[in-house]
Amino acid sequence: MKHIVKIMTFLVAISALWIGLLQTSIIPRSHTWLLPIYFIVSLGCYGLLMVGVGLMQFPTCPQEAILLQQDVAEAKEFLKQKGVDVGGCD
Repeated sequence: MKHIVKIMTFLVAISALWIGLLQTSIIPRSHTWLLPIYFIVSLGCYGLLMVGVGLMQFPTCPQEAILLQQDVAEAKEFLKQKGVDVGGCD
C-alpha cells in the first residue's frame, strides 16, 4: 500500500508541474505538450537500462546448481520407484 501512495504522489506532483508549465510561458507551449511523451520514453529507457545492468550482474551460483542437480536426481529416482518412465533425460 505504501508503494501505491508513493506512486500516486509522484504522479500528482508530475501532473501539477506539467499543468503549471502549460499555464505559464516559461517553456514554449509546443514543447510543453511533448513533456509526457518525453517522460514515458525516459522511463522506458531507464527500465531497459536497469534490465541490462541486472543481466550483466546476474550472479552464477555453482552451489545452487549442484543442489538442483541433486534434487533432479532424487525426483527421477522417486518417479522410477512409482513406476513412471522418466526416459533417458540424463
